Amino acid sequence: MDNLFNPDKQHTLKSAVSISGTGLHTGVLVDMTLKPANPGFGIQFQRIDLAAQPIIKADCDLVTDTSRGTTLQVGDAKVSTVEHVLAALVGMGVDNVLIELNGPEIPIMDGSSAPFIELIAATGVVEQEAAKAWYSLDENIYHYDDAKRVEMVALPSLDYQITTLIDFNSPVLG
Repeated sequence: MDNLFNPDKQHTLKSAVSISGTGLHTGVLVDMTLKPANPGFGIQFQRIDLAAQPIIKADCDLVTDTSRGTTLQVGDAKVSTVEHVLAALVGMGVDNVLIELNGPEIPIMDGSSAPFIELIAATGVVEQEAAKAWYSLDENIYHYDDAKRVEMVALPSLDYQITTLIDFNSPVLG
């Protein structure tokens, strides 16, 4: 993919690509295939190892655990440690993709998004004939979870910007 893609259009993969690796927290070997999807499909995971082959959308309302990675869940079907592949997809401009996997967790690979970025770059990204949906804030949004000691603030901005401050409250991690 070149850097001249139209940010106002939706994008998907040119073709399906596969990767295999071990889940960091489960130790389970997982085969994962990223497949092109139609406009408006979004990013969705499919657990092909389960009888009903359930689909789990990449949707913040489906997050059930963030203690050792991000877990998405629909019914009894879960997919864990989704953050690195999601970061790669967003960073590469992919809006629509079906991610099939035969296990409960995304392979950790080297612990970064780089292997997924390389996989996406190898197949390429194509523009779709559909406008991208953009979301904007009109006012500040504030969330605090006392039990988890998590505080989040979203502020309106003309530009896409994320600033993160993390205090692990540990002399080892800072």
